[in-house]
Order: sequence, then structure tokens, then C-alpha cells
Amino acid sequence: MSKKKQRRSKTKSSHNSPKFSQKVLSFFRQHRDKSYSFNQIADLLDLKDTKTRNRLIRLLGQLTAKGQLKQDQNHHFSLNTKDHLYTGKVDMTTRGNAYVMVDDLEHDIHIEQKNLNRALDGDEVEVFVFKKREQSKSEGEIIGILNRHKTDFVGVLQKQNHFGFVIVQNPKMYTDIFVSKDHFNGADDGLLVKVRLLEWKEDSDSPTGEITEVLGKPGEHNTEMHAILADYGLPEKFPPEVEAFADQIDTKIRPEEIKKRRDMRDTLTFTIDPADAKDFDDALSFKTLDNGNFEIGIHIADVAHYVQPDTILDEEAYNRATSIYLVDRVVPMLPEVLSNGACSLRPNEEKYTFSAVFEITPDTKIVNEWFGRTVTYSDARFAYEEAQHIIETKSGQIPPQTSLTKKAYTVEKSIIEAILQLDQLAKKMRLKRMSSGAISFDKVEVKFNLSEDNSPLGVHFKTSKDANKLIEEFMLLANRKVSEFIGKQKTQKTFVYRCHDEPDDEKLETLNKVVSKFGYNLNFKNHKNIANTLNKLLNDVQGKKEQNLVDTLTIRTMSKAYYSTQNIGHYGLAFDYYSHFTSPIRRYPDVMAHRLLQHYLDQGKSVSETEYEDKCKHASEMEKLATNAERDSIKYMQVKFIQNHEDTEFLGVISGVTDFGIFVEIIENKCEGMVRLRDIKGDHYDFNQEHYAVIGRRTKTMYQLGDEVYVRVKKADLIKRNIDFELLGAADEVLI
Repeated sequence: MSKKKQRRSKTKSSHNSPKFSQKVLSFFRQHRDKSYSFNQIADLLDLKDTKTRNRLIRLLGQLTAKGQLKQDQNHHFSLNTKDHLYTGKVDMTTRGNAYVMVDDLEHDIHIEQKNLNRALDGDEVEVFVFKKREQSKSEGEIIGILNRHKTDFVGVLQKQNHFGFVIVQNPKMYTDIFVSKDHFNGADDGLLVKVRLLEWKEDSDSPTGEITEVLGKPGEHNTEMHAILADYGLPEKFPPEVEAFADQIDTKIRPEEIKKRRDMRDTLTFTIDPADAKDFDDALSFKTLDNGNFEIGIHIADVAHYVQPDTILDEEAYNRATSIYLVDRVVPMLPEVLSNGACSLRPNEEKYTFSAVFEITPDTKIVNEWFGRTVTYSDARFAYEEAQHIIETKSGQIPPQTSLTKKAYTVEKSIIEAILQLDQLAKKMRLKRMSSGAISFDKVEVKFNLSEDNSPLGVHFKTSKDANKLIEEFMLLANRKVSEFIGKQKTQKTFVYRCHDEPDDEKLETLNKVVSKFGYNLNFKNHKNIANTLNKLLNDVQGKKEQNLVDTLTIRTMSKAYYSTQNIGHYGLAFDYYSHFTSPIRRYPDVMAHRLLQHYLDQGKSVSETEYEDKCKHASEMEKLATNAERDSIKYMQVKFIQNHEDTEFLGVISGVTDFGIFVEIIENKCEGMVRLRDIKGDHYDFNQEHYAVIGRRTKTMYQLGDEVYVRVKKADLIKRNIDFELLGAADEVLI
């Protein structure tokens, strides 16, 4: 057959395929702002034979009748974008397809990979819905990329003679990036690099890019930590000019500045922080008043005194928006001269602070409040373990094993009495908060014991005890009262609130289905009782094998907290007003709250709501990126830890179920890995969404979310940061 006949044959075949209508619709989506006559459409689609052109006539009539196309008085056809065109954000899956999340739609729009049209995860896009469904996810095609979410990616360079490809680490990135030889920028084959996407032409299979940074050898600890930060576009080092600016700031305590502040240096003041903390941005002061009430001060480092607006230091802090806590390091929001020096409320040092001071009765009623700038002196520093020892023993005899030092020491009686009294007040405050509808999340945190070269020697779990909750309650008090002070004023004033919406009904129903498997019955019919129902559930699972799973699933039902000038209250804390005020060393929204509070204390007028709303959105986005980076670093360390346990058998809990595998979390160390369905021996397993399970076709064996199973570590891949397990069987069936 001649090439000419081959081409004609292929054309005819494609026109007769069931995808013909999709091809016509795709043409209109790509030219959605134009209208065409029948002849123009046929010519542009290269439809030459009579049979196919007749089919086009019928199809145009059908699509017009369905409302997908519209026809004008000149018999020209165009795309009917009304009720079909939306703007949203792409959420890629690891399998190559995606969903577009649209604010005004109840369900996301499903996008097959062939309809992505070069859109990537997180991109803001225009999407055309061609199958609209009310009860499930609609089908659509991306027809325009409005804004790239990111252009910098991290991956491994695979070099050829005159070109190469960067294999991107992120599993949601479905394409490699082509790099020409003149854009290698000195990178060698097999190294982990940062690559910037330059363009993605319509007729190209892959985007083109240039290498901007060589991160190092894949799998090496520092390389991987750098890669995590680089992947999220997060900074690591401060620019030299910012460090230089911070170094020249006057950090001395000046008499002329003290005169402008409330002097509280003679009031008993101390800090309680983690033993390994290097910056202390909050302290408590305590005084018993003659009337039997207590004066309690929550003193926060006065970061805004040093970080002035419209400086390169302020610009850098705003851009970072938050400190980042990886497993082996902290990437601070502020240079060390401030974060660990001038703004750190270290013991036996005078510091500038911004304070919320309350007169509180023994039953925790607040009868007076004061907000303003102060100067304080910290009399002592305690680790949480030391404060906990005082609370438990009612004694100030601190043994070496709980101490910040290697020697035992005795705490002054006045500080012991203060800690014990604050503990009693905190417990009463917490009880009131819980009875008002606050939700009690005491999720276990995974911590690693690291060697000098940052190798994980072991895993331990951090839990919240009375000393932690003492500090938490008084920080919550300051945050709430500061936002109330502004929010309840007669004249509305712009402020930065920490907002938290009610949980999603659909997620609550999902939670109910899962926990019912463990015998828990939840009642979400009355919205007022949701918090009480969740608290009872969280209390009932304490100490049980399903606790971590239920804790995790319950947290997932919650809406994400965010910053905004539009106050809606904080559902999880049961506060009508709430702000972040107590951690300005590590959170930029707290710096904004300090500035605004002082501005209004000075009788200043309300500031621009639009300006601060933009700042709130930026802070929320940076917080999300930092959280993701922190999770990735934990995942990396878990994989590194489990590498030394390949072929070891563990008891775990099924923590996730998908159509391609089950996730299992090892009980003793919280490391999570996957068992792929194709690797489960003895049967072919299918995903059952209704039961959150996989079920064997022949044996009907079911593995369900929350089941205990034994697994063997099959492979731990540091570069991909994933763990593969081999399923040995259900816990009650396997003898280890």
C-alpha cells in the first residue's frame, strides 16, 4: 500500500472511531472564542470524504441540541461555554490523571491524562466540563493554563551526549524534563539537581528546562534535606545582605526604651520549653495579689521592635513567613542573631517583650486585662520534663535525668508554687474549653534519636503531658484575648485572625463508616453535638491499637486552619475570636498581629483590609509548604531507619486502602509502607471502596482499613522515599 493510501486509510479509520465526537469537541475547546461554518470546520479537521462530512453535519446538530455547542443566525457554530467552563486548581494523582478543584462546585472535575494538555499539579487552569454529573465527579478537559503553580523541580539528571532528561522525584509529576547540553550548567550524570521549566510547546512530549543548581548525590543525607527544601521552593540560607542588616541592629536594652514600656523585671518570670529548644519566644510571669487573685503575664518576644517594616529583614521574614522544622535541623524565619539572641527570652537576661497581662480569680474568671510593650527578666528556664516533674512530685528536687544539666538541683520555692498554681488554673481552663465544644487532639508525634552523622538510631513518641498543656492553655488565652480585644471594638478594624471552619459533612460520614468497624457509634445529626461526639471517640480509643488510625482520620475530617482578615472563629478550639500572637520568632502572622495591636493601642485608624488579606493568603500558603517539607523529612528518616530492617517482620495496622495497594503503618515505629495488590499471594484482590477494603476474588479474604497484619520489609528506597512491604497475613492468622 502506498504512503498516500496509508494516510487516507488512517484518516478514514479515525473519523469512524467512537472518539470522533470527542475530536470535534476538542477542536471547539481549543478555539472557544471563535465561531465556524460547517465548511470551515470540515476543512480545518481535514474531512474530505462525503460520508464523514455527513456525519459531521449530524454531530453538530446533536451537540447543539445537547447545549454543548450553539449556532448563530449565520449558521456558524461555537462552543457553548455557559455552565461548562470553570476555573480551578489541578490536583494530580500519582497514577497520571487529575482532578480540578473548583470553589463553586460540590464535586471535583475528573481529568484523564490525555485531557491534561500540559497542565501540572497545582496549576490554576480553565477546564471545560463535557460530562456533567450531580452526584459524582464530572469529566472535563483542561483548555487553558492561567498560572503555573511552580516552575522549579527536583530530580535526577540522566545525560546523553548532547541532551539529557531530569527524572523528577515528585510522584505527581507525570513527565520528565528535557535539558539541552548547553543548559546542563556543569551537572554530571546521576546527580540530584534543581531544574527550571522554560517552556512546553504544544507539539512536544516533554517540557524543556535548564539546571539551576546541583544538589548532590541522591541518597546522601544532606543532599536529600536540601532537595526537600528545594522541591518546595523554600529557602535554606539567608542572603548575605540580610545577615549583615540583622548583625548591625542595636540589640542592647536601653534606658530610654525601658521608659516607654511597662517594667516587669521584678515580677517572677520563667520559660518552659522543649529541652532541645534554642529560641524561647514566650514566658510566663506569676504574682499572687492581696485580694487572692493572680496576676499572670504572657510575655512574648518583641520581634516587631527589631523587624521594622520596609526593610530587607522584614521582606525576608515575610517571604519565608514561617520557620521550617525538618527532622535534623531548623530553617529559621529570622537570622540567628535575633531568633536565638535578642528575641530569645533566655534565663537571667533582660528582654523587650509584648505582653498580655491578666488578673485571674482562682476559678479562672478574668477580671482585668492589659496589653502592651514591656521589659522582662527571665528568672529560670525549664524543660517540659522538669516542669512535669514538679507537677507530679510537688517538689523542686530536680534529678539529673530530667534536667537540662547533668547535675541535680533545687528549684526555688516561689517558682514551685507558681508552677503548681498555674497547672491548677490551666486544668480548669482546659475543662471549660472542652465543655464549650473544643476538640481534644493529642496526636502522638514521631521523633528520631539521631547519631552525630544524623543516622536514625531509634524512634520515640512525643506525647503531651500536664506541663505541655499548662503552656498551651496560657498561650491560647493570650491569642484569644488579643483577638477579642480588636474584634469586639465598636468600630471594625482590620486584624489577622486564625480561622477554622466546621468539619465537612461528607468526611464525617466517612469517619463514621470507618470507626463503626471498631464498634464505635457516632451521631452527627445535631451539629452542636459534633465536638462532644468526636471528643468521646478520641477518649474511647486512648491506648487501643486503633488509636493512631482513629486520631489521624478524625484530624482529616477537620477543615484546614488558615489566616484571614475575615473572622469566622476557630471551630476546633471553640473560640469566637482567635489569632496567632505568641510565636513571632517563627511565624510572620504573629509579627503582623503585634504591629496591628500596637497600632490600635496608639489609636491608629484601621489599615487596608485588602493588603492584609493578601498577606494572610501568602502566610497560609507558606505554612502549607513548610508542613509538607516537614512531613517529607520525617518520611525520609523513616525510610532511612527501616533500611536497616529489610527482611524483618513487623506487626502493623492497615492505614490506607486504594485500588492499587494497601498502606500499612508499623505499630512500634509508625513507619508506613505499601503492599501492592499484585504482590499479594494466593488470590487476585479487588478494591472495595464501600468497605475500605480489598477482597480476594476466589477466597473472599478481606483486608480492611484498621486491620492488624504482619508484614515483611521488602525494600526501602531512600531516593523515592517509599517503603515496600510483603504481606504475611492477618495478625490473628500468622504465627511469628
